[in-house]
Amino acid sequence: MFIDKVHIHVKGGDGGAGCMSFRREAHVPKGGPDGGDGGHGGNVVIQADGSVSSLIDYRFKHHFKAQRGTHGKGSRMHGANGDDLILKVPMGTIVREYDEETKEVGETIADLTHDGDAVVVAQGGVGGRGNIHFVTSTRRAPAFAELGEPAHEGWIELEMKLMADAALVGVPSAGKSSIISRVSAAKPKIADYPFTTLQPNLGVVRSDDYDYVIADVPGLIEGAHEGKGLGHEFLRHVERTAIIVHVVDITGGFEGRDPVEDYRIINRELELYSDEFAARPRIVVANKVDMPGFEDNLERLREAVKADSLAAAGGNEFAESPIDPKLYLTSAVTGKGLDALAAAIGTRVHEIREAARAAQEAEPHYDHVWERKRQAREQKFEVVKLSSDVYRVVGTQVERMVVQCDWENEEAIAFLQHRFKRLGIDAALEAAGARDGDEIRIVGRSFEFESSRMHEDIYAGLDI
Repeated sequence: MFIDKVHIHVKGGDGGAGCMSFRREAHVPKGGPDGGDGGHGGNVVIQADGSVSSLIDYRFKHHFKAQRGTHGKGSRMHGANGDDLILKVPMGTIVREYDEETKEVGETIADLTHDGDAVVVAQGGVGGRGNIHFVTSTRRAPAFAELGEPAHEGWIELEMKLMADAALVGVPSAGKSSIISRVSAAKPKIADYPFTTLQPNLGVVRSDDYDYVIADVPGLIEGAHEGKGLGHEFLRHVERTAIIVHVVDITGGFEGRDPVEDYRIINRELELYSDEFAARPRIVVANKVDMPGFEDNLERLREAVKADSLAAAGGNEFAESPIDPKLYLTSAVTGKGLDALAAAIGTRVHEIREAARAAQEAEPHYDHVWERKRQAREQKFEVVKLSSDVYRVVGTQVERMVVQCDWENEEAIAFLQHRFKRLGIDAALEAAGARDGDEIRIVGRSFEFESSRMHEDIYAGLDI
């Protein structure tokens, strides 16, 4: 089964808790703190693998979780880090944020186009620090440690798009599957009725000069850009291809269709689906020339292709056009013209790929863009006034601090208050109108607000 779009929930491993411990040895009645750190949780990583051909592994299993870190121990023994969970996907998979409640797709996380490309989609929680980290000149024996940080989690969308150099498009029964079966080792289903091909087929073409991958995209109908006939599901597989090979049944098929009108319909659907398709390099093929009585249709189609090529070049007959003005004549039955077509596609694909490679090398590369955006989002917080004396503080980083705090330990709570002040939460609450005694809610905890002036003595000597 061909599965090319799935939604999965990913969660990193939670961080292990830090340890609150003091050194105990013979003849050392008051040893210093020696609590170890908790281990970091494992990450969930999406990795492109050339040996994987579909997303079938994620059709029935939708929840994935990495290993958590273990807790720290005394004698400065740190907890072990959790193992990363690596999820293999086909090359050509796009990873996006996804909202399961609204069913809306968010920002693109990564486009994994090469074997080995990988991206962290759910970062493991940082292990809590042991009490050895909280020693200061005024706090010689800190009796608290941090709990492990909760891991990142959320839904993502995995969408696989075919990694083909050229795509055969056209109306149903134009002969696309027959052509790919003759020029490559692909063995698609072939029959004399429409919509024989219901999923894309890939084949490797080995011409005299260049090898390339060609895709047979299921037949398109009028209205495909609006999703008719599964148009969106088929058209998106054309997005990655370097060149479009438009196959036209020059005989009009059993229905007696007008080949030139079919040609116009497919061009229109491609352009309506994406403006980029209008400038995509294109080769037009008149197929089934082994049948009699196609001469009139052939001449009309040839003129239409020349006119479109000239228009794409801005009316300048000497300028290069993305549309090849030559009409290629083929017969998948007799093999006529297929070698010339395969060679022409290979040459054009090679030129396009070389130009793209040169442009990519000239551009700067920015790694981990999505990760930096995610961190920036998490550092933000918002103060919401719920009533005249109740406020809620909302923000990922702030909420994690609350979860990490050991609420059975007064020193840990005082340390959390100090971190809030350093983040500017106290100032933000005062700016929002909070007064001493008001209720402040964060996650599942409730606090009584005290202005920074009232507890400056608590903060003395505390360090983050």
